[in-house]
Amino acid sequence: MSAYAKRLWLEEDLGDDYRWSYRVSAVLFSGRSSYQEVDLVETPTWGKVLLLDGKMQSTEADEQVYHELLVHPPLLHHTNPKRVYIMGGGEGATAREVLRHRSVEEVVMVDIDKVVTDICSEHLERNISAFRDPRLRLINDDARLQLEAAADASFDVIISDLADPLDGGPCYQLYTQEFYRTVVMRKLAPGGIFIAQSGPAGFLSCREVFTSINATLRSVFPSVIPYVQHIPSFCDAWGYTMAFTDPTQVPLSAELMDTRIEDRIDHLPLRFLDGETFTGLRQLNKVVRTALTNETEIYTVATARFIHGAGVNCRAAA
Repeated sequence: MSAYAKRLWLEEDLGDDYRWSYRVSAVLFSGRSSYQEVDLVETPTWGKVLLLDGKMQSTEADEQVYHELLVHPPLLHHTNPKRVYIMGGGEGATAREVLRHRSVEEVVMVDIDKVVTDICSEHLERNISAFRDPRLRLINDDARLQLEAAADASFDVIISDLADPLDGGPCYQLYTQEFYRTVVMRKLAPGGIFIAQSGPAGFLSCREVFTSINATLRSVFPSVIPYVQHIPSFCDAWGYTMAFTDPTQVPLSAELMDTRIEDRIDHLPLRFLDGETFTGLRQLNKVVRTALTNETEIYTVATARFIHGAGVNCRAAA
C-alpha cells in the first residue's frame, strides 16, 4: 500500500458538532450522479462501504444484519409472498434477501440512480447473483412513478429501502402520509405488508424522523409494528416500521417465525434473525416507547423532518 493510501481517511458528519472518521484503503468509485454524491470505498474495518451524499449506507461488515431485519420479517409474516416491490435498494442486498424466499416469483426493484446500481452490481460480490436472477426486474426510475404506473399490478410486500430523508435529497417525499395513503396502500394486495427503514431510533435520536414516520404510518394502516436494532456502522440504533393492511394481523410468535424460516428460506442459516431475536427487537426502551406514543406530527412535504446532512441539490442551491 502506498504511503498516500495509508494517510487517506474519510470523515462523515454525524451532527452539527461531531463527526467520525475511518481509514480508506482503496477508492472503487467516487462521483456525482444526477441525484446524489456516490462513493464506494474499501476500508480495513468495514470492508466495502457505499456512501450516498457523504452518509454511510451499507458496509460489508454489518449489512446482512440491516437487510435481514428489513426483508425477512414482512415476508415471513405474509402467508405466501409472491410479488415484492422494492423502493430503492440500489446496492442489491435487499433483493438478494427477498430472493432467498422460495415462494417469491417476481421482484420489482426501482432505484432512481443507475450509477448506484451499476457500480454495486459490478463491485459487491455478495449481490451479483441477485442482479442476475431472472425473477428480478430492475428499473432505474422514480419509485413512486413506477408504482403508480403499475396499473394492473398489486404486491404482497412493498419494501422501502430508501436513502434517509435529507433536506434536498431525492427520497424524503416518499416518507409522506400522502404517498403511503394514495399509492402504497392502493398497490398492496389483500393481506399485503409494507416495511420501511425509518432512520435513527436511539433514545437521543428517535425524534429526528423515526417517531414521525411511525405516526404517519399509523394514520394510514390499521396495524403498525416498530422495532429497533443497533447497527454499528450507523453509529446508532436503527428503526424499522412494519405496517399490516389486515387489522387482525399480529406479530408471529418466536416459535412460528423459526418454523417459517426453516420452511421458506434458502441458504440457511440467517446470520442474525430468528424468532427470539425478533421478539426482543420489539421490546423498545422507555424513552423510545414514550416518544412513539406521544408523537402527533404527521410526515408531509410541508412538515418534513430530516436527519443531519443535506442532499446534493440542496448544497448546489446553497
